[in-house]
Amino acid sequence: MASLAFSATLIGTNKFGPRIHSRNIRCNLAEPLKFKGNGKPYLPIIGSEQGSFPNFLTSDYLESKSLKNDTRLRIFSGTANPALSQEIACYMGLELGKIKIKRFADGEIYVQLQESVRGCDVYLIQPTCPPANENLMELLIMIDACRRASAKNITAVIPYFGYARADRKTQGRESIAAKLVANLITEAGADRVLACDLHSGQSMGYFDIPVDHVHGQPVILDYLASKTICSDDLVVVSPDVGGVARARAFAKKLSDAPLAIVDKRRHGHNVAEVMNLIGDVRGKVAVVVDDMIDTAGTISKGAALLHQEGAREVYACSTHAVFSPPAIERLSSGLFQEVIITNTIPVAEQNYFPQLTILSVANLLGETIWRVHDDCSTGFEPYSTLGID
Repeated sequence: MASLAFSATLIGTNKFGPRIHSRNIRCNLAEPLKFKGNGKPYLPIIGSEQGSFPNFLTSDYLESKSLKNDTRLRIFSGTANPALSQEIACYMGLELGKIKIKRFADGEIYVQLQESVRGCDVYLIQPTCPPANENLMELLIMIDACRRASAKNITAVIPYFGYARADRKTQGRESIAAKLVANLITEAGADRVLACDLHSGQSMGYFDIPVDHVHGQPVILDYLASKTICSDDLVVVSPDVGGVARARAFAKKLSDAPLAIVDKRRHGHNVAEVMNLIGDVRGKVAVVVDDMIDTAGTISKGAALLHQEGAREVYACSTHAVFSPPAIERLSSGLFQEVIITNTIPVAEQNYFPQLTILSVANLLGETIWRVHDDCSTGFEPYSTLGID
């Protein structure tokens, strides 16, 4: 099976805790996982004395960017996912901007930029993951601070867009919170939004400003392509009818694998009941694809049904790991051979389990930021295969 032209940092776990491992793709860490004096594992800082630069950081494209010494590009990180922000900055060969974010005793948020952004192209990296309201408010205040500091352009980089599931009215007298949040971000002063794997494509239309929609599928596809799984044994499974289009696109890129669909009936929020399976999975390696895993009720019940129908192995693939309780118990119960996610949402150390593998989307987002900053298309080779809208 041909591997896609993409690099990914892989973070897995074993019974002793998280581990860092690399595959012969592009992004390789020269140093293995090390331990501090207190015995806790840590990842060496790329480019520091403890670690060296991965191969993808020495590309001709990035060298040309370094030669430009572009002082008009600024990247700031919120407090929701600073590790991903640091990875993105490292990929781009830049340093994160200095920003002061604190919370007062009454819970109010204070933001102050510690450097000038006048006339600059500013990118604010902040997923609105749990606690969603706190992180969303922090993003809005960051945008307002940049606007009042006379930034030329403000782009909200939102790896995970919270409230995306509230994108329509399913019953009377309901709100459409996704539209409301889009309005808040726009009115705060953002000029552009860069989002990763929105729950539904229609959410892009809720913004009155340009939206660059990046798909995390290629990162997961590249990882699966590096595994020794015969393409004839694969079957891609959609955990519900609403995800068929996503699973079909995934299957087409995964050696045009066959498709199966889990039919479920939902009786309430975060409560799912599996009814039956459409398609044949007997003796196959089933790859369940979804955009997010919240309580893992849908995907775990789907996996149980796949095993009942004779699936040999079941892999769970998702871009966003929300992991609301009791997700960890369900995912680590033995139903899955491996649970593959990305780092759009930080995963707490206590939520690691043996089957978990975390892939980094830092190079994907970093490359997209460069292309948006240079007013280039985000859809030409080699990234046209990455599903960037």
